[in-house]
Amino acid sequence: VQLVPFGVATLLVALFGATQDIAVDAYRIEIAPIEAQGALVATYSLGYRIGLLLAGAVALILADHAPWRAVYALMAAAMAIPLAATLMAREPDVLRRRPARWRDAMREGVIDPFADFFRRYGWALAGVTLLFLLLFKMPEQATIGGIMSPFYRDMGFSKTEIGAITKIYGIWIGIVGVFIGGAAVARWGAWRPLGVTIVLCGCSNLLYLVLIAHPGNLVALTLVISGENLTLGMLGPPTVAFLSSLVNRQHTATQYALLSSLVNLPGKLLGFFAGGIAMTTGYGGYFVITVLAVLPAMMIFAYLWPRFRGIERVSAEAD
Repeated sequence: VQLVPFGVATLLVALFGATQDIAVDAYRIEIAPIEAQGALVATYSLGYRIGLLLAGAVALILADHAPWRAVYALMAAAMAIPLAATLMAREPDVLRRRPARWRDAMREGVIDPFADFFRRYGWALAGVTLLFLLLFKMPEQATIGGIMSPFYRDMGFSKTEIGAITKIYGIWIGIVGVFIGGAAVARWGAWRPLGVTIVLCGCSNLLYLVLIAHPGNLVALTLVISGENLTLGMLGPPTVAFLSSLVNRQHTATQYALLSSLVNLPGKLLGFFAGGIAMTTGYGGYFVITVLAVLPAMMIFAYLWPRFRGIERVSAEAD
């Protein structure tokens, strides 16, 4: 095995993939107003899920009938579709100042986006907002880490059952949830659906207590995955619409990348401690603890809502 070329290829794919994600998010924010972000996120999520199926399940099936070299070549050829769509897409109506020097470009691309966020909202409101971003998705992040595979196995499910229900079935339930969340954002804006779905998503972790009470029961597993993935999908569009509303369109890519990274950071850190917590409290105690994380998040949400509504009202009157 040639580890060096493999490592370099992996690094390049991760770098280009992350850059692509940031560019797509920035483009989505710039081409449509906040109230339309829910529909855009729903459509994006559908394409993303189809891509996962193509690069995952379909690629594995093809690998049984063709060499991996041919499979990877086919996956690369499939990228011609989004490439053509990108070339045909129109540019957003956002005017940016072109920096005259490289030093100015680095300042405007790296330093100014951070300073702009605190300048627009003030240190106090910006700090509380960042704390909210760190907390409100912790229940979701707590159930997508490495602890879930041993949990399902300890509940008596086979790998085939876990894969079929949590991956294949769960993906499509999540897509349904995304479209429901997108419709909610289109109807009520970002804030109200965000508050409701935070609570629903957090409380859905209590469904795992049903699974603990009925180990090995496929009906119980299907119920749990249905409730969890549906609410996770519903939370996606309000989250993206909320993050998009925080972004200055002069610094779209950098600010959105920073904010979305903060949302996912607690889940990465929690992964280091999830196993120890579950061993100490049991699986049931662990899931109850993840639900309790909703309480401080909703307290901060109640604090932020009237303040951001006031900012949005002033901005609308200025426009």
